Amino acid sequence: MMRDNSTITPVHDEDFLYLQIAERLGSQIRGQLLKTGEKLPSVRALSSEQGISLSTAYKAYVQLEIKGLIEARPKSGYYVRYTPARSFDERKPERQVRESKKLSLDEMIELVYRNFSGDSIVRLSRSAPALSLLPQAKLNKSMMEAIRLSNNSCINYDSIQGNENLRKQIARLAFSWGGNILPDDVVTSQGCMEALVFCLRAVTKPGDVVAIESPAYFGIFTTIQSLGLKIIEIPTDPVDGLDLDFLENAISEKQIKACLFVPTFSNPLGYCMPNEAKKRLVELLAKHEVPLIEDDIYGELYFGKTRPRTCKSFDKQGLVMLCSSISKSLAPGYRVGWCIPGKFKAQVINLKLIHALSSASPTQAAIGHFLETGRYDLHLRKLRKALYTQCLRYTQAIAEYFPTDIKVSRPEGGYGLWIELNKKIDAFELYEKALAYNISISPGQIFSTDSRFTNFIRISFGIPYNDEIERSLKTLGKLISEF
Repeated sequence: MMRDNSTITPVHDEDFLYLQIAERLGSQIRGQLLKTGEKLPSVRALSSEQGISLSTAYKAYVQLEIKGLIEARPKSGYYVRYTPARSFDERKPERQVRESKKLSLDEMIELVYRNFSGDSIVRLSRSAPALSLLPQAKLNKSMMEAIRLSNNSCINYDSIQGNENLRKQIARLAFSWGGNILPDDVVTSQGCMEALVFCLRAVTKPGDVVAIESPAYFGIFTTIQSLGLKIIEIPTDPVDGLDLDFLENAISEKQIKACLFVPTFSNPLGYCMPNEAKKRLVELLAKHEVPLIEDDIYGELYFGKTRPRTCKSFDKQGLVMLCSSISKSLAPGYRVGWCIPGKFKAQVINLKLIHALSSASPTQAAIGHFLETGRYDLHLRKLRKALYTQCLRYTQAIAEYFPTDIKVSRPEGGYGLWIELNKKIDAFELYEKALAYNISISPGQIFSTDSRFTNFIRISFGIPYNDEIERSLKTLGKLISEF
């Protein structure tokens, strides 16, 4: 009896063969035999291993890439990107306000700050790079070289506006985000937070209203409040960022004097506002003559192929005041930051003269030298690759060890994962329980002025994934399940 061969796929037909290869690999990825962040064989290796042509191997990977199971990284190859964890893409977050059950907001923030340090604590709460990811030896070399080249060994006061070479390198760095900046447009500072304070004080006075995003990094709104300013929180979408319609209505109804936003890789959500939204934001604020203080501290830590544009790149009236530093990317302890304050440069320089007089000469000279030699670009390429892999590994572990009803953000850069837990869970209670296991997380209550986000937590992936991290995430998953 003859067989009906009409249902048999001819193995020599490449139109079917690449689909077969893709389906087999896809099954391994979905079954977590191939895990998130794991590197796949090269196209040539897959071709040799499976006895197929290079074209067929390439088409199989393209098919998997279309399905979102893998991704291609320039000059690196193909990596697994699939994760079974649900994401915020599936629905919009609820925006409801609740009060903290135990401590005041200030007390919560103080407690979280206090437990940032300690050798025995696994710091999943710190949004910063692990020291192992930083080029300590090369930084030391730049420091020694900068002091050697200085005519006074960097012991004298520097220019009030900041080290000239550093400002030159910052202006060159601005080209990558669409800026057309001159060294004279830059004012250096002791870290990004000081730059934000100078800019806030340049455009506001006590009692004025400042708009921030919600959720927002707690250090920002506590700083704003310490200056005697009032706050209005603008809701955000976990994918697209600021609710610009809400902001426009708020500007019309309230006397907003300034806005302070993190449009690129916001902390804690990690979103990056699309260019069209950034442009609309700049035009909206220009229409009402409201200054925008743009915190771009995470801008260089992107996971995509190109550096995102800044709001400053769309600024035509000098109303955008960009602030940044190398604290999250290179040397937190050096405290080297800067701002590009546009039309408010004179006010910012005057404030710096009154409150700081000058910035630290050795560290600014060292960072200027580090940027000038091209070491920063090389370091950033390595750091971005490491952080993206860590992001995927952490997400994979959370999907494996946490309850299935969680929602996890999908950051496009930066350091943090914003996780929505079951509504029955109090994030600060979870924080306290985790601390008993020497695990520090950031409870959602501290990311809003009124302690909302009670069932949210932020976990940072700045520490390379290892056995200790895996055990900590597994413990967290058990604690969450116990609720």
